[in-house]
Amino acid sequence: MPTPLPTAMPSPTTTPGPAAAPGGDAARLRAAAGFVREQDTAGLLPLLLPGLDGPELRMLAERCRFAHAALLVFPPGPEALRTTLAACGLPVDGPGRPSVVVRERLAARHGRDATELDVEILRPEVTGLDGERRVVEVFALTVPPGSDLARLAEHERALQHEAHVAFEVEHPDPLALHGLCATLVRHGAVPDGGGYNPHEDGTVFYFTAPAGSKAGYRRVELYVHGDHQDVLAVHLDRHHRARRPAESLLHLLTGAWTTQALAAFAELGVPDAMDTRAPAGVPELARTAGADPESLARLLRYLAALDVVAEDGDGYRLTGTGELLRADPPDSLRPLALLYGGPFYRSFAALGHTVRTGQPGFEHVFGDNHFDHFAGDPELAGLFDRSMAASTRMFEPLAQHPAVVAAATASAPGTVVDIAGGTGELLGHLLCAHPRLRGVLLERPHVIEAARRALGAAGTAGRCAFRAGDFSQVPPDGDVYVLSRVLHDWDDERCREILRHCARAMPGHADLLVVERVLPDDGSASLATSWDLHMMCNVGGRERHAGHYARLFADAGLTLVGRSPLPLEGSVLHARKEG
Repeated sequence: MPTPLPTAMPSPTTTPGPAAAPGGDAARLRAAAGFVREQDTAGLLPLLLPGLDGPELRMLAERCRFAHAALLVFPPGPEALRTTLAACGLPVDGPGRPSVVVRERLAARHGRDATELDVEILRPEVTGLDGERRVVEVFALTVPPGSDLARLAEHERALQHEAHVAFEVEHPDPLALHGLCATLVRHGAVPDGGGYNPHEDGTVFYFTAPAGSKAGYRRVELYVHGDHQDVLAVHLDRHHRARRPAESLLHLLTGAWTTQALAAFAELGVPDAMDTRAPAGVPELARTAGADPESLARLLRYLAALDVVAEDGDGYRLTGTGELLRADPPDSLRPLALLYGGPFYRSFAALGHTVRTGQPGFEHVFGDNHFDHFAGDPELAGLFDRSMAASTRMFEPLAQHPAVVAAATASAPGTVVDIAGGTGELLGHLLCAHPRLRGVLLERPHVIEAARRALGAAGTAGRCAFRAGDFSQVPPDGDVYVLSRVLHDWDDERCREILRHCARAMPGHADLLVVERVLPDDGSASLATSWDLHMMCNVGGRERHAGHYARLFADAGLTLVGRSPLPLEGSVLHARKEG
């Protein structure tokens, strides 16, 4: 069962973190204990990562749990520490364990020899209000009176570098760990070191929390049982790049090389000659792909650094990421790789022209607008249609949208009208999920025949009517109307026109579902921000905030009544006719 989302988030100010607590070590220990007692996983994650949406929140909550809050204290001696812990309601039985990671961080930060810093870890237990058993993780560096460590202790007490909240990853595997780390980075967390502690066989991944975090802690830890050196190496590389702006900028500037490497890999058909289990040798792959063996070996070495392939003995095998570039999987992203490394790569080179003039770079490069250019080239048009079908994972929750379910379960069979629905991937998914539904697909004439074949192969063409036409010919009398990734192609005036055509065709009871990537209101990292630049350069369109869409709906006589998250950072905006 997915972890339910909180109905109300706990206030981040009810129990301050150690950095906010007044007084010395005892006050910070009490604050940390109160924080651990009051928080839970689903409530704490969105406080730490503003902009975290429903699907990603559920994914994180299913794969890791809030385990502890941590702080660094400086007792004059071991007995004094245990006395303070007991007075704070945090009694400890038995000895602590040596800390390797914090000791080395302190040594690096203060230019000390790590062997001089005897840092101990103690973990007194705390029971949360939700009944979960957690701990307060106490790092203790003994600083006797008159010790030359007094200045270090004063600095660390003031800045609380080691204070953090931690989430323990359950049932880890390398792909899941990479995904969890990438999700934190995507939402503004910055890699901040980490390491492996052999004394307890555990790996830690540290992050600095995003600027907008409301949890009262500046740092976040992912804790994983076992030694995960490969994932840790990638994480530490990100950390070092964040600390070295010139190197970081060079990595950004070479992003175009990555696009072309992935496109060449897909174009040559190398992924289709590889397997995720058994490695294939470079000479064999070169013969299959018709490639120069030495050049292919260098390409594969580069892709291994991107975790697209993995070196295994004398050969290479595909990773889960690389498998998406094969031609045969239903969720293949190969068409996107060919588009982004082909015509869109060329048009994006004219981004400067777009920013200077406000005109699409695609037209500047190809002398024609995106839609006419693709329609005039059957091979390119087919590639584009396949690329649009590559995001079918975004469609899966749409079949359970209340408006679709209501149409599917009505006494008379309901009808879904898919406007500019491409080759019918989305409509076919809805018809397969609900055998009583009927469909209408409105598309350009050259796409209709491909849609007939695709829906025929899926066994749903018999319940679908195919209408060749444009936006002015939206069919009437539907129960649910769908605009999937259509409005972002157009400027506001054209969007209002399209929405007015929909509103005129819709009966009073009908629902309109608009699938788009929505720009976050808080400026957090999002795929929508990247796609906004892409739409500007290639078609003159744009991604929009939810409020922007609401205004466009209102101008067309429609009202935004709801918004739900979809995979791949998509959203479905639910609108109905006013009144």
